[in-house]
Amino acid sequence: MNKPITFETGVKKLVILLGLLIASPIILSLAFKAIRIFKEAPKIYIAYGLLVIGIILLLFTVYFGFKTFKTLLDFLFKNNL
Repeated sequence: MNKPITFETGVKKLVILLGLLIASPIILSLAFKAIRIFKEAPKIYIAYGLLVIGIILLLFTVYFGFKTFKTLLDFLFKNNL
């Protein structure tokens, strides 16, 4: 059975989303700076790995944002049938 949607779950998701909205652009900018600075073999692999992690995190942030706002809207406009 589905868990009831409460305001607390929506706020918790919103706080996590805020952290993701701060962390994902910072990781992406660090990755681009690392790619520009590092040119030798071991460090450039780390820079590209950081870039892949940042892109995945950015895509997850967009997905999680839609899910978070859907949770909040479901709580606000739920039917009490």
